[in-house]
Amino acid sequence: MKRDVRILLLGEAQVGKTSLILSLVGEEFPEEVPPRAEEITIPADVTPEKVPTHIVDYSEAEQTDEELQDEIRKANVVCVVYDVSEEATIEKIRTKWIPMVNGRTERGPRIPIILVGNKSDLWPGGSMEAVLPIMSQFPEIETCVECSAKNLRNISELFYYAQKAVLHPTAPLYDPEAKELRPACAQALTRIFRLSDQDLDQALSDEELNAFQKSCFGHPLAPQALEDVKMVVSKNVAGGVRDDRLTLDGFLFLNTIFIQRGRHETTWAILRRFGYGDSLELTDDYLYPSLPVPPGCTAELNHFGYQFLQRVFEKHDQDHDGALSPLELQSLFSVFPAAPWGPELPRTVCTVAGDWLPLHSFLCQWTLVTYLDVRRCLGHLGYLGYPVLSEHDSQAHAITVTRERRLDQEKGQTQRRVLLGEVAGAHGVGKSAFLQAFLGRSLGLQEPTTEPSVYAINTVHVSGQEKYLILREVDADGLLDVASDAACDVACLLFDSSNPASFAFCARVYKQRYLDGQTPCLFVSSKADLPPGTLPPGPSPAEFCRRHRLPAPAPFSCAGSAAPSTAIFSQLATMATFPHLVHAELHTTSFWLRVTLGVAGAALAAVLSFSLYKALVRSR
Repeated sequence: MKRDVRILLLGEAQVGKTSLILSLVGEEFPEEVPPRAEEITIPADVTPEKVPTHIVDYSEAEQTDEELQDEIRKANVVCVVYDVSEEATIEKIRTKWIPMVNGRTERGPRIPIILVGNKSDLWPGGSMEAVLPIMSQFPEIETCVECSAKNLRNISELFYYAQKAVLHPTAPLYDPEAKELRPACAQALTRIFRLSDQDLDQALSDEELNAFQKSCFGHPLAPQALEDVKMVVSKNVAGGVRDDRLTLDGFLFLNTIFIQRGRHETTWAILRRFGYGDSLELTDDYLYPSLPVPPGCTAELNHFGYQFLQRVFEKHDQDHDGALSPLELQSLFSVFPAAPWGPELPRTVCTVAGDWLPLHSFLCQWTLVTYLDVRRCLGHLGYLGYPVLSEHDSQAHAITVTRERRLDQEKGQTQRRVLLGEVAGAHGVGKSAFLQAFLGRSLGLQEPTTEPSVYAINTVHVSGQEKYLILREVDADGLLDVASDAACDVACLLFDSSNPASFAFCARVYKQRYLDGQTPCLFVSSKADLPPGTLPPGPSPAEFCRRHRLPAPAPFSCAGSAAPSTAIFSQLATMATFPHLVHAELHTTSFWLRVTLGVAGAALAAVLSFSLYKALVRSR
């Protein structure tokens, strides 16, 4: 909605433009009227719509055509003033003033126009009969107001309608020639209807209507008013009310009659409550509220976000089988301009019965989107109507920003619920199979795909707490050229146990990307079901890890049809959660040996001290 309104008054000389302005400001008819009033600004707190309003006068005698065109370009709305007692001034509306205002606008939005019939005190019969054909000819005319600057009749109403024409324009909503809602308006209202239809029965119950009414206007409808609304709809629209519930056709009809009866501010209140701007597109302010994520920090859904998404899932799980079918997912996405998730989804999260999405995987996918692109997540939550349906100021309320990763490393523990692991290795070592094994798919169940995913996300338990672990496959090309940006919580270096050369590649990657950082690393020996290859000269994988104070290489295989072991993924998540324990675990034997020797030494010292004490006592 515009933050201020600029009103320009045009018309023939002596029709009373300046008198109207001075009567509004002074609240009395001026005895002396200057040729042209100075521009005035009405403060926001004294206007009906609470926006500053600038009123600009025009004098043909004092201003040039260039100055007039400049004022027309700056105006939000033009009031064309005529004398109700002078027919010639009415005709000039059609032949001069409207062509001057919008004659050069062949396409695109036209400046809204208010017709103002002044000096109604001189012509009690009014001029509407002469003006109506003009209003029918020019759709940019919002309304006509007859007033009297002398009697102060309808002066404030005139400027209210001018404000209203700017802040609640009719043109984007309604086609006066076809006498129907414009397609963009109907599409926006259809989305609002679907969001408000909580049980997806294609109709709004009394409870749903009152929730919608309270959200948009602050209070529910009285029971009798609710019945009156449904009665009006049922009399005018076949199928507008079904089983005492308001259908989409009935909902669109209600908004149509609001606009036809000059109450288009009601429809605009609905649209703006659900995030729409003057162009009937969701505004950036609505879709992308400010949520800074400083370097080293990440974004996670909090319990408000997960609760909302669980309600969305349950709403669209129409058969209550605990999973969204492709059709149910399509219904969920109907409030989006395009499907937000691509065909790689089944390779990113666990699915059942092909492409069916259980609740756990649904939340995993949302967690992944939030972590990777918080702005995109905010937009998706906006399309789902989070601010309206959850009664919060914005969808930023559903997201928490974590503390900096550096602080986690200093404290030796992370509070994050979402952890990121890099999976690096040479071509052909089984990185993609490793990611799919994380989703519970053994090699025998992994089908070839043209839509691979470089991400996989699932949950693991660390010390009794559930964590989301994201695995990201890092392309082997260029691994040795670029150092890691330390944006991950753990690194998994995958090598093929049957191909010793692949370990040498991993060793070089470790030295290039991770050696000087604080990211915990785990070497994983994939294809452990195959016979080991002949090791080249140099340290073995186990010896390399011991020298660099790394955990011993972990064997892994996802061959066969049985579900792969999850132990290695739990180990990765534990290393990410407690990075300071990675090196300590390597020396537990020497640690306990030192403890044992220390205890034994202390005991021996105590015995010797006691013996010496007894000898001293005896000597005395």
